[in-house]
Amino acid sequence: MALHPSISARLSLIEDLPSWREALADPAVQPRLQEYRTWKAAAALPSVETGDESIPGPHGPIAVRVYRPPSAPQRPRPGLVWVHGGGWVFGDLDMHEADWTVREVCARAGAVVVSVDYRLAVDGVTYPVPHDDVVAGVRWVRENAAVLGIEPARITVGGASAGANLAAGAVLRLRDDDNWLPATLVLAYATMHSVSPLLAPALAEAFAPLPRMVRILPEDVAEMTANYLGGTPDPHSYAFPAGAALDGLCPTLVLDAEFDDLRASSEAFAAACVKSGVPVRHVTVPGVLHGFLNLPSSVEPVDHALAVLAETVTTAHAGEPALGQGERR
Repeated sequence: MALHPSISARLSLIEDLPSWREALADPAVQPRLQEYRTWKAAAALPSVETGDESIPGPHGPIAVRVYRPPSAPQRPRPGLVWVHGGGWVFGDLDMHEADWTVREVCARAGAVVVSVDYRLAVDGVTYPVPHDDVVAGVRWVRENAAVLGIEPARITVGGASAGANLAAGAVLRLRDDDNWLPATLVLAYATMHSVSPLLAPALAEAFAPLPRMVRILPEDVAEMTANYLGGTPDPHSYAFPAGAALDGLCPTLVLDAEFDDLRASSEAFAAACVKSGVPVRHVTVPGVLHGFLNLPSSVEPVDHALAVLAETVTTAHAGEPALGQGERR
């Protein structure tokens, strides 16, 4: 195991910082954080058409951004509903994990992509509000597929980190409430358990030298869980899908980061899917940390992950379970 050189070279900028929350509140370290998050060799983003819309939701209007390939379609395109991460407390449609990822998939897959700006679990907002927003976003895409230029049988739902959690929870609820499933579910470095499983000892040893800033330890998961749930019951496990009945779930792509504490949660969820008869393609992206979709495609493992994601969106079709085999590069 080895971190990608372009990532390991940056760790000295954050190795003495205690947490992102404290670092972001300290003006003195902002130049270091900016340097850590800036990639001067990043390739230009693909040129795609974008449009912001407001759609109805049970808790009020929801902002979404629609991305379309620049060329006129000859027939309806595949579609992707994308949900960004951020621990349920930060993130928006402009963050790299949302905008960069969506632009890349839109261009590579020739797909219409809708990015959902769900309400964050801040200022008293808790589950099920973010979950409800994502469910509403998926339903809107499904019901407006013809207007959006999407083939209804080729809708994929996906997200990253907390967004992957929300995507999976939304798909489970739509299975139960609407008797509907997308063609494919895509989960990038997902957090699926309210109490994250322990890492294998070899992984725990390999991760030990990493800076605290890039770790997601059990106490971090406990804090995020408590904030997201806010004391609200989760009887159907839509908030933490690892506890849900997974039977009949659509084919699922799981993208894990090699150096990520949440691998244990994602891997356990993938195994539970297989046990329930769900077709799963499980790809471990080498040399990268949690949140790697915030990095540019000029980082080779990220480029590969985007290619896998785009291929999945392109080839997904309801009623066709094949996703390929699990892999690790």
